[in-house]
Amino acid sequence: MLNIIILVIGVVLFLFAIYACIISFFENEKLAAVKLFVSISVVSIILSLPFFINLEEIFSQIILLLFVISIIVILLPINNKKHLFEKPKGRIDERNVMFSRAELVEGTKNYNNYYDLNPEKFEVDNKFRENPGLLSKKASKYNPFMFAMADASFFSVESFKNRVDGQISDNKVEVFPQKASEFIINHTLFAGAKSCGITTLEKYHLYSTHGRGEKYGEPVKNNHKYAIAFTVEMSKEMLDTAPNAPTISESAMQYLEVGKLAVQLAAFIRNLGYSAKAHIDGNYDVVCPLVAKDAGLGEIGRMGLLMTPNLGPRVRIAVVTTSLELIPSKKEDKNSVIDFCIKCKKCATTCPAQAISFTDRTKINDVLRWQINQESCFTYWTKTGTDCGKCIQVCPYSHPNNFLHNIVRIGIKKNNTFRNIALLGDDFLYGKKPKSKATPK
Repeated sequence: MLNIIILVIGVVLFLFAIYACIISFFENEKLAAVKLFVSISVVSIILSLPFFINLEEIFSQIILLLFVISIIVILLPINNKKHLFEKPKGRIDERNVMFSRAELVEGTKNYNNYYDLNPEKFEVDNKFRENPGLLSKKASKYNPFMFAMADASFFSVESFKNRVDGQISDNKVEVFPQKASEFIINHTLFAGAKSCGITTLEKYHLYSTHGRGEKYGEPVKNNHKYAIAFTVEMSKEMLDTAPNAPTISESAMQYLEVGKLAVQLAAFIRNLGYSAKAHIDGNYDVVCPLVAKDAGLGEIGRMGLLMTPNLGPRVRIAVVTTSLELIPSKKEDKNSVIDFCIKCKKCATTCPAQAISFTDRTKINDVLRWQINQESCFTYWTKTGTDCGKCIQVCPYSHPNNFLHNIVRIGIKKNNTFRNIALLGDDFLYGKKPKSKATPK
């Protein structure tokens, strides 16, 4: 009877190996498919040996016991480390963000004022200005179709600029906060978002000073009480080409998609008679990842991006702030994400600009966090003409949101030992430094 139980376990594992192989094949991970099939098949064969060669029952018991202990060790919610979470006390000046600095024009008042106040940034910024620039024909990753499509997407996002805010309806609708919150989240997901959450708008969510466009240098003023954050998915197939041209084409496309959702949602709330403003690419009052984190959508990882539970950093974010009374979303414990990022370091290992830290989190703005070297990162972008995306490509959390990878995600969330095994498994199946894939047909 014991041998039959072991045989059944072996057969189930073998069937799972076939399933995993098929999934990996369709994910264009052919080498991973072969490795998965061979490794799980070997385990299933070992488990089936007692049935076929009639081993003594004691050996069958040992094999079954070892298997059960292994499952318990890697699946039980044990050995979970707790990490300290604090609220930032200060606010970020948008003028220091690389996108803002890249828009400065030599000889202008803003240019002179900025480098008079920040002389240490003058030399390092001149390095990226010597390069061809984003979407440049002279950039090393230039692709006429992909660059033209990315530029078209950014052009379309720009057309939303005068639609992020607008007229509030005089006919105010009386709504219940719970009902309004549920409708907003459900409709946003129905409209194409992958995740959506609500949080109270905090001061540290807001930039201190505008750094782009007509409001450059003006204090950021936003008196809204609540913020709605949501994400859209970036194609794994396109991001697998990182740092080549398809990455910026896909990135720009999803900025357009998430921007469309934000503008629509803000208009909807204003139609109810409440003020609302969309915060989209190039038009931010808020630091979107901080808002999304507090809305329960993820954690800020080693690469400085929002790490969502099912798609990792392979998302684009937008935010709508509003005066409409809402109910903040419940936040889950995401200590496992921080713990995994501490162990992983895959993004730091593969970053072509060497902009991602290998060290543990340090105190920045009174908060333990990682901070990338934004100057090195952006300077690399201006060489390639793309927004790179290599860190997103190689992140183990970025694998497709399906049953196979979600089993691993559950294990990572529950168990510290499983995290170590998952990292070894990811390196084994996909490589320590995954190569860039070809442009999808």
